[in-house]
Amino acid sequence: MKPGLYYDDFPVGARFTSAEIAVSAEDIKRFAGEFDPQPFHLDEETAKATFFGGLAGSGWHTAALTMRLVVKSLPVSWGAIGAGVDELKWPNALRPGDTIHIESEVLEARVLKSRPDTGLVRMRVTTLNQRGEPVQVMIPNMLVPVRA
Repeated sequence: MKPGLYYDDFPVGARFTSAEIAVSAEDIKRFAGEFDPQPFHLDEETAKATFFGGLAGSGWHTAALTMRLVVKSLPVSWGAIGAGVDELKWPNALRPGDTIHIESEVLEARVLKSRPDTGLVRMRVTTLNQRGEPVQVMIPNMLVPVRA
């Protein structure tokens, strides 16, 4: 049996908290330059005149950082395998200097009828900045092995 988490480690109501990741202006610009090259992600001066009023991280950058935190804080024995996302929101922008972490809560858990060796775990994963403000909220469904 591989080390890591299994279906029975995810009872409804279980909560998990991750370590933190610090985000710099350079991190935001580097990600945006490759994946989301919009002015409010790339240039502080230009960003001041936009909706965001300053440099803001891409929602996809926030999602990628969140995935890193999920993998590190929820080490499922066969890896973090997604089975869809029911909700994905960015209520506040990721900003230079933010330090983020995730707080996860198991909302539902069931063993698949078609695959009794696999559980489906539905969670709320909230990515918070250092002020406790959510920068992302998602409700993913994860496939998790049932302990033999």
